[in-house]
Amino acid sequence: MLEQIKTEKVWTFRLNRPEVKNAFHPELIEALTQAFLSVSKVQSVRVVILEGAGSVFCAGADLNWMQSLKDADFQKNQQDAERLHTLFKTIWECPLPVVCKVHGAAFGGALGLMACSDYVVVDENVQMSFSEVKLGIAPSVISEFVLKKNLSSLISTWMMSGILFSANEAFHAGLAHKVCVNSELDSSVERFVESICNAGPEAVRATKKLVRDLEVTDPQNVRALTTGLIARLRVSAEGQEGLKSFLEKRKPSWMQK
Repeated sequence: MLEQIKTEKVWTFRLNRPEVKNAFHPELIEALTQAFLSVSKVQSVRVVILEGAGSVFCAGADLNWMQSLKDADFQKNQQDAERLHTLFKTIWECPLPVVCKVHGAAFGGALGLMACSDYVVVDENVQMSFSEVKLGIAPSVISEFVLKKNLSSLISTWMMSGILFSANEAFHAGLAHKVCVNSELDSSVERFVESICNAGPEAVRATKKLVRDLEVTDPQNVRALTTGLIARLRVSAEGQEGLKSFLEKRKPSWMQK
C-alpha cells in the first residue's frame, strides 16, 4: 500500500497499489499522512521523495471507494473529504523539501500531491488531467493547494474541462519544475537531492518555512520576519560554520557526515 525506503538523509514514500494505479483510498491516505508526520520529526532527514510503483504515478481517488460513499450522509462525506485535505495540508506544511517524481499518468488528486511538493520532476510523456468533472464531481479539496502555486487562468480552464494536458504544459503553468525523458527521472531527482543535502539543514528548513510564512504574513510584518530570520541564522552555529568553512576553503561539517 505505502512502501517506505529510509536512509539517514533521504526518506522515500512510494505509493504501492499498482493494481489500481496507486489510487487513493482511506488506508493509503492515512498511511501517507502518518508517514509525513513521522518524517517531520526526524532531524537527520534532509529530503523526502514521493513516487509511485508500477506504470503510473497516481490515478487519483479510488472510484470504488468513492462510489461506496453514495449511501453515506453529508456529514460522513465531508469527514472523508477532510481526511484527504489533512493529507495535502500535512505535505504542504512538511518542514523538509518534498520531491515528487511523476511518471505515466497523474489524474485528479495526484495533481494535489504534485502541488504540495517543492520540486516536481515529470516524465515528458506523462498525461495529466483534473479528471473530476468528467465524473460529475469537482477538484475541490486539491484546489486550495494547486491554485497557490500555479497560473490560475490555465489551471481553472483545465479544472473546468477535465482536458488532458502534457508535461510541458504543466511546466509552463508552474505545476512541474523539470521535464525529462523517463530514463532521466532518477538522475534528475538525485541531482536535486544532492544539492539539498549539500546545503545547511537548518537553513533549508528555515527557508522553506520562510516561503510558506510570507504567503500569509501581513505586508507590514514582512520586514521584521525577513530581517529577524537572517539575524538569527547569521549567529547560529550552522551559519557560523558555513561562513567559516567557506573562508577556510573546506567542506562544512554537515557535508562531512
